[in-house]
Order: sequence, then structure tokens, then C-alpha cells
Amino acid sequence: MREKINYYLGRFLALLMAIMTLDVLWGVFTRYAMGAQASWSEELARFLLIWIGILGAAYASGQNMHLAIDLVSPKLSVAANKRLNLFIRGLIIAFALFVLVIGGTRLIYISQVLGQLSPALRMPMSIVYAAVPLSGLFIIYFKLTERYQPNVVIGN
Repeated sequence: MREKINYYLGRFLALLMAIMTLDVLWGVFTRYAMGAQASWSEELARFLLIWIGILGAAYASGQNMHLAIDLVSPKLSVAANKRLNLFIRGLIIAFALFVLVIGGTRLIYISQVLGQLSPALRMPMSIVYAAVPLSGLFIIYFKLTERYQPNVVIGN
């Protein structure tokens, strides 16, 4: 299941990237060929970039491609390294739960109650903010289903 989620999430991100590319090209065309940029194209590109960035972080988490600084783990035993890995995973899950899922859901709720609309597209901002808790759920799932892999030191 994890591989399927990663596959479809990667394809969805590629689709968003293609849409954003076409949108930016349209904005450049309307600016230079027609003399005035379409007002909605810049806003759509911004919203797509938000979705790509936040869901891209979840995708990177699922691929174990996130940033890590390995100062302590190479010096630990295998058992201690497993405990450190579990502790780090627990911190990531707690962050994703409290900040992304709970905080993002609250952000969606507040924007929905206030009826906040985007200026150019006139779409509910809660749709834009939905990427935050969705990404948090993906990160939590990926961290809960992650298998322990000892750190591989490259070089001497």
C-alpha cells in the first residue's frame, strides 16, 4: 500500500507541476503578447506552488529523502541507533500531528467560517489550506510504516 501511495502521490505532484508550467507560460504569453497578464495566472501558480511544496515534503518523507544530519548515529551501536531512529520518527509524527494535521485543520475551519476567498480566482482559501493537513496525514502514515534501515556511511 505504501508503494501505491508513493506512486500516485508522485504522479499527482507531476500533474500539478505540469499545470503550473502551463499556467506560468500562459501568464508570460499574456503579459508580453497581449500587453497585460491574466490576473488569475499568478495566483494559480502561487497556489499550485504551495500544494507542490507541502505535498512534495510528504512525498520526500515517504521516499526517505528528507534532510538528515548524521553526527551521532554513526557512533552508536545498532541497538542504540534503532532507539534513536524510533525517537526521531516519534518527533516527526508528533510534529506532523500537532502542527500539520491539527493546526492545518484548524486553519481550514477558520478560513471556512470567515468565508475567506482568494482575490483573483474567488475560490475558498480552505481548498489551498487543505494541503497542510493532507500532507501531515501522509507524513504520519509514511513514518508509521517505515522500516528501520541502518545508516550507510559513504566514503572512508
